[in-house]
This record gives sequence, C-alpha cells and structure tokens, in this order.
Amino acid sequence: MEAIANDLLESSEENQEENICQFLTFMMADEEYGVDILAVQEIRGWEEITQIPNSPSYVKGAINLRGTIVPIIDLRARFGLPQVPYSSVTVVIVVKVDLESGDKIMGLVVDAVSDVYSISESDARDVPDVTNTENTEFVHGLVNVGEKMVVLLDLKRVLNLSKEPD
Repeated sequence: MEAIANDLLESSEENQEENICQFLTFMMADEEYGVDILAVQEIRGWEEITQIPNSPSYVKGAINLRGTIVPIIDLRARFGLPQVPYSSVTVVIVVKVDLESGDKIMGLVVDAVSDVYSISESDARDVPDVTNTENTEFVHGLVNVGEKMVVLLDLKRVLNLSKEPD
C-alpha cells in the first residue's frame, strides 16, 4: 500500500514538473492546428458580421459580443490558404491574448473545431528550418498526437500583435 502511495506521489510531482498544457485543436485545409485553451473565451457558430472598410483581406469584419466589438480574422486568408464557402461546421473561436498594454479579444474563423489535447511542453518540437515554407512565423511548435501532427500556433504573432518577430 505504501509503495502505491509513493508511486502516485512521484507521478503527481512529475506532472507538475512536466508543465502540461491543454490545446484546443481545429481543422483548416485538412491540417490540424492548436491554440492554448487558456486563451479561448468561447466557440461560436458562423454568423453574419459587419464588414470593416479598408481592413486587410483576412479581417472579415466585427461582431458585437455582449457589448464588446470583436474583430473577426479568417485564418485561411491569414495563412494564404485557398478559401472555401462557410458552412454549418464553420466556427469562430473567440480568443483573448494578454499583452503588456492590456488584453486583446479577437475571433478566428476556422473550418471546424476538432478536439482538446493535454500536451507536455517537452513534447513540442521546433519548426524545421525550411526556407520555402510560408507563415512559419505564426507557428509556436509541432507536436505528434497519436498518428497525426498538430501545428501549435503563436496567437500573438497570428494576430500580428508581437512587437517584432524573432
């Protein structure tokens, strides 16, 4: 009995030291992407939005979310992926990014929500150095989950909120 208690205690301490993070994953162009679940405020079905004149092509407009104006970014357009018509599974993931100057709330249009994974920070791998790859500045890392690879996104960079890319 004492041996089982010691094993449980060691396992708990390892998990605390390992720094496990949860990621909400979603699909775009048959690829799975993930964002830190702590940044996710809510997930909404696609709805009509108010367009914002003279905004970048990936900014689709804005919605009123309980009195807060939330800009909506189409991640397919942001990443230069082919556009597809929005459907019944198209969703907007409302995220909050913490900045030194305060919090920024934005909505991300994605093809469909996939799953939530618990991932150890030590499992995340750096993006390979490939000069032809576009938009790798948006990627925080890559992680294998079962037989598939998930691209972990850096929301500050995706939303162009970083002061300077590294």
